[in-house]
Amino acid sequence: MTQRNGFVREIQLPQIHDPRGDLTFVEGGNHIPFQIARVYYLYNVPVDSERGGHAHRELEQVVFALSGSFRMKIDDGTTKSEYWLRDPRKGLCISKMVWREMDAFSQGAVCMVLASHRYDEADYFRNYDDFLKALESETK
Repeated sequence: MTQRNGFVREIQLPQIHDPRGDLTFVEGGNHIPFQIARVYYLYNVPVDSERGGHAHRELEQVVFALSGSFRMKIDDGTTKSEYWLRDPRKGLCISKMVWREMDAFSQGAVCMVLASHRYDEADYFRNYDDFLKALESETK
């Protein structure tokens, strides 16, 4: 299932509660709107650091805070919004052509990302003006 450009939504994964602790699972193509091609995570991020600062031409992602919290700043070229991730069951699904920045990491935060494609540097917009120009050319 491919989403339109600029699509962002929150998702919630299932939780199985047990006196011994909670369990959450994720299935690509079921809980996540794509088959998972890559998983990566960020940790030991200094609290004053910023991550992200890019958009993707084709890649879609779902971002989770497995531990701690951080802020996602989202920009689809028209609307800017912010999301605080702090619940490991709740993720932010980000389609292609969405600029994202991350900051305000809490001490010990762990960010996990599920991605629709393997790493490809050619898929990135790392310059915001180039991103905006690409959006503009798509609407013509």
